[in-house]
Amino acid sequence: MQDLTLQERRNAILELLQEKGRVRVGDLSRYFGVSEVSIRADLAELEEQELLSRVHGGAVSSYRSYYNMSLAQRMKTNSAEKIAIAKKIADLICDNETIIMNAGTTLLYVLRELKDKRLTIVTNSIALALEGAENKNFKVILLGGDVDGAYQFTYGMKTLKLLEQYHADTFLLSVDGIDCEKGFSTFYYQEAEICSKMAERASKTIVAADYTKIGRTAFAEIETIEPADIIVTNEKASPKYIKRLSEGRAEIILA
Repeated sequence: MQDLTLQERRNAILELLQEKGRVRVGDLSRYFGVSEVSIRADLAELEEQELLSRVHGGAVSSYRSYYNMSLAQRMKTNSAEKIAIAKKIADLICDNETIIMNAGTTLLYVLRELKDKRLTIVTNSIALALEGAENKNFKVILLGGDVDGAYQFTYGMKTLKLLEQYHADTFLLSVDGIDCEKGFSTFYYQEAEICSKMAERASKTIVAADYTKIGRTAFAEIETIEPADIIVTNEKASPKYIKRLSEGRAEIILA
């Protein structure tokens, strides 16, 4: 597999890692027809981007470790990419809209970019509600229910019932995985049903997912890709998956 650009080779390494869970330097060197020194440089750069973890003789996927991070740690992970996505999404939201937002660190960055707009915000995210309540331009409605204390969101039958009282112009959905066949997914099965209901209660759905989520599948499926109107991700996302996503009904915006 020769004649690839540097970025194409690194994207291909990530795709192999996604499929296998572990890759070896020697195997990659033979597969791509480049030196082991070049492969080690690739792995070092991808590790710097927090896309994998190097081990003796190769690398393993670091994606699952994201599940075990605290909310504060997740805020710092890929923060530049999340901020870029937030800016793009903020441009899509108008004054006086009602928006529904699920829990997710990317949406905290979105909230900050929306600070100068007058909005009604319905959310199950305690972190979003607390930060949003400090802004006089926002009317914030926090959905009650059972509480996940570690990741600060509400869920359960009461949350689902409360959602039926509201209709929003836009649902901003933060996900942990986007797969062309399996759709959108999250690490948290408790929130998957909440997100599906939120999509039903909004006229439009905008999905926020940094490039590490593209081509991934997390534990609990939320929706197929069809209900999404817009997917906002980063230019670093795998070109192969972006091309496939572009074949669906959703508009793809790269930040």
